[in-house]
Amino acid sequence: MSYERSVSAPEHELSPETVWHLQLPEIRFGRNAVEELGFQLHDLGVEADAHGLIITDERLVELGHVDRVDRALTDAGFAVDVYDDCEREPSLAAVGECLSFVRDEQGSEGYDFYVGFGGGSCMDTAKATRAVIENGGELIDYIAEPTGNGETLTESAIPLVLMPTTAGTGAEISPVTILSVEEKSIKEGISSNHVRADAAVLDPTFTTTLPPAMTAKTAMDALGHAIEGYTTHEYDSLLRASDPASRPTYAGRTPVTEAFSEKAIDLLAGNVRCVVNNGDDIAARSAMLQGALFGAIAGLTAGASLCHAMAYPVGNRYHTYHGETIAVLTPASTLGYNAASDPERFARIAKMLGVDTTGMSTRAAANEAKSEYIRLQRDLNVLPSGLSELADITEDDLEWLANQTTKTQQRLLRCNPRPVTTEDVHAIFEDALHNWG
Repeated sequence: MSYERSVSAPEHELSPETVWHLQLPEIRFGRNAVEELGFQLHDLGVEADAHGLIITDERLVELGHVDRVDRALTDAGFAVDVYDDCEREPSLAAVGECLSFVRDEQGSEGYDFYVGFGGGSCMDTAKATRAVIENGGELIDYIAEPTGNGETLTESAIPLVLMPTTAGTGAEISPVTILSVEEKSIKEGISSNHVRADAAVLDPTFTTTLPPAMTAKTAMDALGHAIEGYTTHEYDSLLRASDPASRPTYAGRTPVTEAFSEKAIDLLAGNVRCVVNNGDDIAARSAMLQGALFGAIAGLTAGASLCHAMAYPVGNRYHTYHGETIAVLTPASTLGYNAASDPERFARIAKMLGVDTTGMSTRAAANEAKSEYIRLQRDLNVLPSGLSELADITEDDLEWLANQTTKTQQRLLRCNPRPVTTEDVHAIFEDALHNWG
């Protein structure tokens, strides 16, 4: 058997992996969990007179959400500053501005703790900021070669707590931070357990102000994590790392990640119509946030694959929302092209999405997963019908997008359950131009 397409560790043996590994932050979940933020930080060893930084954005300040977080911290005896200039799909330059703020306020040692509060962009900014402040140097030092210097992170002792305000990105538990390199029209990730937060506090009451369109976009990202995690390579079909330290963060699906995927798909598909149409339904909001967490545990441990690999060039060139891009690409990639890798598994996904597959052949049931996913998006009535509507993308743009995908996203494509060429990716992009008429 050839393992060439399954190589996932930079240093590996020509034998299959036999060990799987699950590492997560401490997790607190529930309505008004923000009230336990101070306790969480004390539990991580932060002293009562410590000085911390909330990394967030202006919109969350305007909504009053940051005041709740600030109050929870000051009530616990902490001094708190706020950085509220995070940008959507953060670039290296934008994170550099946050680093400059920290160094201007606190010098090279930085703050005693950090709280990343918001969507994935705020949380990724917080993760990157903590990592660089503690390890020294500049952000570019830790970006993989040839874009960056490819240096290794070794420290993560300064406590970092992440608090999502959307049910979708999974950044609160992920060991990866994704950043835009605007001059190259690419996205780069810093992947390390030293990027991962020490704790995640998930409070669904912060998600009720999320508008319907953004609710749908982030939900599709979460659903993408769950489905990709459920369909990626099994851990023991990947190559064994030469030593545990070089085992990749995206290490293949396991029985644990499969269980989380199944529950995530059930929670997300079963509640997203409700929250898009009635955002104040706190029970449905809680189910969505829990589903997003479970989907992240599955997809961001087992590994994202083809859909996410295709989404990054689209997002970087056209500045689209990540979740919306995942929504547009999932039917053609994960549920279309990849269905041939394991029709029985995709038939199970169709059932999880609510399809009655009684009397269908396995392949017909597998194909229904794609159809039902598209039906779900149409029901939400706030998502684009394809790449054409998303960003006016035409067939003339597809060659560049396909080449960028296979050239810059090998880290994700190695996890894909079906081999893929640049020609395949071009055809998948073409399929995704119009998911419905």
